[in-house]
Amino acid sequence: MNHTKSKVICIVLLALLLTFSLTGCNNNGGNGNEAATNDPVVIASKPHAEQYILGEMLAILLEENTDIPVTRNFGIAGGTSNLHPAMVSGEIDIYPEYTGTGWMFVLQRDLIGDSREMFEAVRDEYQDEFNITWLEPYGFNNTFTLAMPAALAEEYGLQTFSDLGEAAENFIFGAEFDFYERDDGFDALAETYNLNFKETREMDIGLKYQSIGAGEVDVINAFSTDGQISLFDLVILEDDRGFFPTYYAATMVRTDTLEKYPEIADALGVLEGQISDGEMTEMNYQVDKLNRDAADVAREFLESKGLL
Repeated sequence: MNHTKSKVICIVLLALLLTFSLTGCNNNGGNGNEAATNDPVVIASKPHAEQYILGEMLAILLEENTDIPVTRNFGIAGGTSNLHPAMVSGEIDIYPEYTGTGWMFVLQRDLIGDSREMFEAVRDEYQDEFNITWLEPYGFNNTFTLAMPAALAEEYGLQTFSDLGEAAENFIFGAEFDFYERDDGFDALAETYNLNFKETREMDIGLKYQSIGAGEVDVINAFSTDGQISLFDLVILEDDRGFFPTYYAATMVRTDTLEKYPEIADALGVLEGQISDGEMTEMNYQVDKLNRDAADVAREFLESKGLL
């Protein structure tokens, strides 16, 4: 009888040992973390092609090189105005941002002319004030500019922002909400160049090009790497007084998230210095004009750079 009880106890112990062993294997695969049992890391973006492409790059790099679960939340309306509060509150964990936006719009600091000095300043203050970490910039500078139909610019003989100031009363200007609120935005620009437009309109950032293409507005603020500039036969006017600061793009990560998943820094850090102005413009063109999927364009670029 005692021999039978001993056999039963041994079988139970073996079953328990096997159960714990399988549970441990399921929870600690890949890189040895417990990502599969945790909430996913949320990657967000603004609602335009460049941000979709960059967001996909970040998501693909995490999916291919870590066991961290990823949720994409791309195309957030309102841009930084909605993304930054969501980042601070923890609703999102990662998104690509621009140094000039962080420094002058979010932190509301005065312009720093040296691009590296600005990056280091915005990196340090975000860490201190918001517990958000900036990784090193990707390499391209997507600064603001003003764009208008080439035919209209030719008709009025416009090449610079100063030229536009002399003829602004003939035109309707359109921009996203952010641009009217930021320190380096519309009010300061209009004062610098005497831009007294016939009318100004607020619109979603994703609808500006359709609006100017349909003739609803005549001039828009644009980013220097926008692929849609050629799509709608627009010209970029010269910022002849150097009003706009630099806007180098980089990845922002909640520091709490980085502490939970330290492998994020290495996985996403490979983008440092990898994207030139021309390469970003071409990728934007592929999505905006050729209607290619942002994920495909992002993956092809990562593969071409040997990052996958």
